[in-house]
Amino acid sequence: MYLKDREWTEWKLGDVIYGIAIPTIVALLIIGISMISSPSLIGLKYSLMEAIVVVGVPMLIGLIWNQWAGGASGFLLGSLYTLYFSDQLYAAQGGGDISLLGNLVSAMLTGYVAGALNKRSDNYRRMLIAGLLSGMMGSLVIVVASAYSPVVGGATVTGTAFVLLPRMLTGVLVPLVARAFLRHGANRNKIQ
Repeated sequence: MYLKDREWTEWKLGDVIYGIAIPTIVALLIIGISMISSPSLIGLKYSLMEAIVVVGVPMLIGLIWNQWAGGASGFLLGSLYTLYFSDQLYAAQGGGDISLLGNLVSAMLTGYVAGALNKRSDNYRRMLIAGLLSGMMGSLVIVVASAYSPVVGGATVTGTAFVLLPRMLTGVLVPLVARAFLRHGANRNKIQ
């Protein structure tokens, strides 16, 4: 349903269940299953590049289009990010790690949750809440994957802050960009 004229306060229990809870459980299952089978990805993060490529763009697409487009763009950009760093680290260390799978799944979850909670609304407050919540849920996946990563060194308070803060900042800035896109006609060609 298109919520252009609905308020940011019109949330339903289904929005939380289908927009946050179930996608987050699926993301954590992906991480858990991959750890049980064979961890094959190596972890390394550059916060700025990560915030733009695997957080900002999927969140923007999720906010201005829908959860499926946000999740798909998160998957594609997260895959590219994963391939780039795994190539760099395999060359340097020759081993595997779970943390890059966390980055991939985090990007998918961020884009999906942003779109699922925003529901094509152009209300800034709704976009802001969807952006912040999607950033927090994506952070959760990174922290969980890092907790089991020998390369990253586990989850620490400082490490968690370095994962959470760029995503929260992105969750505030991207809705501003999305709002500007929508005001200037980015949604004219949307499928209703």
